[in-house]
Amino acid sequence: QVQLVESGGGYVQAGGSLRLSCAASGTGFSIGYMGWYRQAPGKERELVAGIISAGTSNVAESVKDRFTISRDNAKNTVYLQMNSLKSEDTAVYYCYVGGLRGGDEFRYWGQGTQVTVSS
Repeated sequence: QVQLVESGGGYVQAGGSLRLSCAASGTGFSIGYMGWYRQAPGKERELVAGIISAGTSNVAESVKDRFTISRDNAKNTVYLQMNSLKSEDTAVYYCYVGGLRGGDEFRYWGQGTQVTVSS
């Protein structure tokens, strides 16, 4: 089984920054895709940013000038650097990974980390 541990959420004033981390652990797996989603109260979960093992990434239009996704393949860790945060960025942020383990595909969600931006 692959376990995900998220960290870095919290409370910040508008204009501030936060960096989220998500580390995957376990044995005998390889991760192809890592991403961040978010879900605000009363809204559907939406993709924020994703990145594949080769480094190609995509970032949602709504945050592309403020958020950056990166990963450390050696550590099986994905990061989301969030700058110039706005109140509308308030949400629970979820890490998502997809890959192979024992020849089988897997997809896992992290437990979620709350990001609250005060205006």
